[in-house]
Amino acid sequence: MSLNKKNKKELNLSIPTIENILNKYNLFAHFCDIKISYLFKQTDSYINKMETIHIANDIKIFFVTAKTYPDGILAAHQQLHSMVPFSYDRKYFGVSRPENNGNIVYRAATEETFEGEATKYNCESITLKKGNYISLIISHYRQDLPSIGIAFQKLLALPNIDPEGYCVEWYLNETDVNCMVRLND
Repeated sequence: MSLNKKNKKELNLSIPTIENILNKYNLFAHFCDIKISYLFKQTDSYINKMETIHIANDIKIFFVTAKTYPDGILAAHQQLHSMVPFSYDRKYFGVSRPENNGNIVYRAATEETFEGEATKYNCESITLKKGNYISLIISHYRQDLPSIGIAFQKLLALPNIDPEGYCVEWYLNETDVNCMVRLND
């Protein structure tokens, strides 16, 4: 049964209640493999215009890999922040892509601020390649976590993306995230 205004009233459900249910079950539904639909709200309201940005230098990051996807994302970020306390002087990321037979591997990451920092924390590291990235900034992402997945669906549907690149969440501050995919140069 699909919900419309008439049968919604019959079920005595308010729009906020339905949205809360959807948000609960779609909380970490991210990236290209999961389709998210909202019945009463267009999630694009938090997504800003698409733009190309240039990253001039490679960014070496170290990370904690989520044990499961998507359920392990929060725990991975918590583990990373327990090792490396939050600082405005540091960049924070979420990076993911299909690996291991197509399963998405998610990594909560931060930039390496000095040579050997990954080793100090007993973490693996990778490099985010310099170059051009297509991006969408999501304002107030915590109010609509599924908008991250919608942003990546839009980005990954574009031609000329780097097939070896990552879906990169660059956490700009406590409320905004820049969703980026590297372009094939």
